[in-house]
Amino acid sequence: MRIISYNIQYGLGIDGRYDLARIADEIRDGDIIGLQEVERYWQRSGMVDEAEALAALLPDHHWVYGANLDMDASYRDEGGKLVNRRRQFGTMVLSRFPILSSRNFPLPKFGTLDQHSIQQGLLETVIDPGIGPIRFYSVHLSHLCSETRMPQVEAILDILRRAPAEGGAWCGGHPDPAAGWTEGEMPPMPRDVVLVGDMNCTNTSPEYTTLTGPMTGRYGRLCNTDGLVDAYVAAGNDENGGSSHPAGSRIDHCFVSASLRHRVRAVSIDDTATGSDHWPVRIDLD
Repeated sequence: MRIISYNIQYGLGIDGRYDLARIADEIRDGDIIGLQEVERYWQRSGMVDEAEALAALLPDHHWVYGANLDMDASYRDEGGKLVNRRRQFGTMVLSRFPILSSRNFPLPKFGTLDQHSIQQGLLETVIDPGIGPIRFYSVHLSHLCSETRMPQVEAILDILRRAPAEGGAWCGGHPDPAAGWTEGEMPPMPRDVVLVGDMNCTNTSPEYTTLTGPMTGRYGRLCNTDGLVDAYVAAGNDENGGSSHPAGSRIDHCFVSASLRHRVRAVSIDDTATGSDHWPVRIDLD
């Protein structure tokens, strides 16, 4: 199973050209895909609903979209009829397998006076590849500094820990089956987790340590049996190596439950991609 994480920079390539078809071609081999910086109805990208456009370019994938920045973009048509429309910026998940359920969590935001600061969020999906469901998350963290990202990381870990006890999108029963509240099978909320996204931090940052565990001089990285593992490292790569964008640092990551670390077969970064100012990260799971 191939997983891809890609910050698409709303389709703006390193050549200064908007091209969602190019993005689709760069991720077409993905079975489960987590995207960041997907927008809807922005003037800079031609007032396109990018989520719908990407879904149309990848018609064999199920998909969900998580709007984090959400603002009014409504207008009245020539006849004076109100057209309700939202200008949105967020994350997206596409999957060849059914997406059984999804939730979108707003993450803590730092209110700046002068620097640009936007609402970020964590998009959760429960996906069934046919051999048991997994939780798959796509996220984009603050670009400002470690201090603005740390509350977001702590919130993510809290969400990951709570989810199994909270249960699926609906759980339990209903006293009146005819009411339709229990339509279909009860959706699962599995323990196994895959978290991908543009974390805007490297392996030397406090956020990375909070997600994976402390680094020791004698024993290396101390990962917890019930915690997260960097898939790039689990695949045999040097934790200090790799780059996920032309500036030369690895800030786009995939973290997996410790229970999944032995299923990671390979992780690579496609530095030939030109569709964004980031490069796609590909993760192969057995």
